[in-house]
Amino acid sequence: MEYVTLGRSGLKISRMGFGGIPIQRIDAAASKELMDAICAAGINYIDTARGYTVSEELIGQAIEGHRDEFVLATKSMARDKAGMAKDIDISLKNLRTDYIDLYQIHNCPPEQLEQVCSADGALAALQEAKAAGKIGHIGLTTHSLDTFRLALDLDWVETIMFPYNIVENQAEELMAQAKEKNIGFIVMKPLAGGAIDNGPLALRYICANPNVTVVIPGMYSVDEVAQNSAAANDLSPLTAEELAAADQIRKELGTNFCRRCNYCAPCTVGIGIPTLFLFQGYLKRYGLEEWARSRYEATPIKASACVECGVCETRCPYQLPIRKMLKKVAEDFGA
Repeated sequence: MEYVTLGRSGLKISRMGFGGIPIQRIDAAASKELMDAICAAGINYIDTARGYTVSEELIGQAIEGHRDEFVLATKSMARDKAGMAKDIDISLKNLRTDYIDLYQIHNCPPEQLEQVCSADGALAALQEAKAAGKIGHIGLTTHSLDTFRLALDLDWVETIMFPYNIVENQAEELMAQAKEKNIGFIVMKPLAGGAIDNGPLALRYICANPNVTVVIPGMYSVDEVAQNSAAANDLSPLTAEELAAADQIRKELGTNFCRRCNYCAPCTVGIGIPTLFLFQGYLKRYGLEEWARSRYEATPIKASACVECGVCETRCPYQLPIRKMLKKVAEDFGA
């Protein structure tokens, strides 16, 4: 495993980290096995969040007694000082540690930065926690290019997390600027929220970019750890065949696709929006018509139930025309 320095934080981390979203699917015993596997693979960077339900707790239990072998990063959606201070203490308890290496402001749109940086904002709590030794470094995650651009000029931002993958390269110029400013760049959505099914190619593509500090694919099985580690450890240049495959993925996906971040939820009438888009992908892109149709038919609330309230679109960080996309799902499945 290749190791790098996480920007101005000075933390020495593996080039590929562990994304803690999917661990919510498994139990404590499987989580322990998973953490043992990532440790054996040389992965020392773990990313989770307060919003990932039981992820912090499972990770905390799994690494107890081995905490110093890992660099722990978590994050909170709190925007005010009191809320952030509370979340930091909860994270410390969940992760069973007395310090967290990197604490991040989670999914911050540009219009909320002023609140975050105010006297009673989340940043004040983070800085107090840093002074008290509860956290080591402060970062920010976002889906907004405007936030990324603004964050580059904030002296307290030590790391930035942003989507980057084969089909989403809109931040490449800002990534280069982050490296120039010695701000660590953390890649989220390496598989475009599951839309890219060729994991090894996706990771090799990302790791080929020198402006990437660390990529954090979500993993919940030992097999995934082995496969992803092999891809991240392959430092050979991308082949002509791999570049052609990446181009084909871009042509197939375009930019109007669901990353399954689930920020659109909850739907007013209970539609599982990302799940229906996933079934549509299996139907149209992967040739699994029978499988996709059977899963769609088993779904209790179909795309045609959409009342076009538009609330989901106000929450989507990618500004997707969800109502229009759901109509297409209904047309494709005939219901």
